Amino acid sequence: MMRVITGKARGIRLAAPAGEETRPTAERVKEAVFSMIQFETEGRRVLDLFAGSGQLGIEAISRGAAHAVFVDSSKQAVGTVEKNLCKTKLALQADVFCSNYRDFLRTSRNRRGFDLVFLDPPYASGAVSDALDALLAGKLLLPGAILVCETAKPQDVFAGNESLAEAFDVRREARYGAAYVTVLTLREGVPV
Repeated sequence: MMRVITGKARGIRLAAPAGEETRPTAERVKEAVFSMIQFETEGRRVLDLFAGSGQLGIEAISRGAAHAVFVDSSKQAVGTVEKNLCKTKLALQADVFCSNYRDFLRTSRNRRGFDLVFLDPPYASGAVSDALDALLAGKLLLPGAILVCETAKPQDVFAGNESLAEAFDVRREARYGAAYVTVLTLREGVPV
């Protein structure tokens, strides 16, 4: 069972969407991710792009993030995120969208950006590099943005796209079982 680790909603258990369509981030991986960015959530604008249960964005709000946007293409996942936000009493600090990630990023171009982004798509989708590219193209990242990517292999983050790799600094990489976590920061001087 998933739970909020710390902060305002500490200890509250979260629901996960039923079925095998969504692969919730393992508790151990979530703890590792938040220990990597533990002092960098306060006041952030968060994007949980492949939200699933919403546990990463909810954890960020619980730890002091200002606002979070949750996006998932599954109506069931979106319903679970909304249920979890109500249960944790964090719904007023969130917006939830049922949308394909490409459509959401395309229609959000040039709007107020994000400075903490979670990218945890289904591993076989290869969507991380595509999402990174769309975030840059849409000018949706704030200066100094932190991006947490969960993939099956480290090379899945940039998928061989050298110009994309040049836009980010790899701050941390670690493997946790089948999950490979890469923490990126937007490189200084990249147009936003």
